[in-house]
Amino acid sequence: MVRPTSETIIGDAFSRWVQSYRDLPLLINQWANVVRWEMRTRLFLRTTEFLWQEGHTAHATKAEAVEETMRMLDVYADFAENWMAMPVIKGEKTAGERFPGADRTFTVEAMMQDRKALQAGTSHFLGQNFAKASGIQFLGADGTQQHAWTTSWGVSTRLIGGLLMTHSDDDGFVLPPKARTAARCDRADLPLR
Repeated sequence: MVRPTSETIIGDAFSRWVQSYRDLPLLINQWANVVRWEMRTRLFLRTTEFLWQEGHTAHATKAEAVEETMRMLDVYADFAENWMAMPVIKGEKTAGERFPGADRTFTVEAMMQDRKALQAGTSHFLGQNFAKASGIQFLGADGTQQHAWTTSWGVSTRLIGGLLMTHSDDDGFVLPPKARTAARCDRADLPLR
C-alpha cells in the first residue's frame, strides 16, 4: 500500500490526541519503510523502498518547536560525525529546496569522496501550517483555543550509503571504531580490513 507523507497521517492522529496545553509537547518517533518512485536508483542512496527513521512533534509555542528542530539537527550531526566518522555541514535549505509546507528546513550534508554532497538528514520547522491543515488545536493555559507548532525530522538507510562512500576505496571498507564497537563487530573472526 502506498501512503501519503507521514505528516498527513501524524497530523490526523495529533488532532485527536492533543486537546490541552497539558498534552504538549507530544513527541513521536517511528521507523517505517517508505516507497518512492525513482527513475534512476542507486544502492542505499536512491532506492525505490528504504527504511526511514522519522520524528514528529507538536508544541505549545513557536520557541519550543524551533528548539526541537535544531536539537534534532544537532543529534543527526553528532551521530554522523562522532559515530560514523563522517564530517557534515549543518545548513538551511533555500525556499525552493525546503520540505513542502515547512517554514524552514535544515539539513546535515556530508561531502563524499567524489566531491558531491550527500544530504544525510533533515529537520523541518513546520510552523503552524500542518497544524492548521490537520486541525491540531489545544486549549491554552490562558483559556484560548490555539494551533500547535509542529516539527518533523528524519534520516534513512542513505546513511549506510554515506558510510560506505566515506570509508571505502578500491581495497575495501573500514568501519569507524565507534560504529564497529557499537555493532559488536570487533571480533577477530570478522573479515573487516
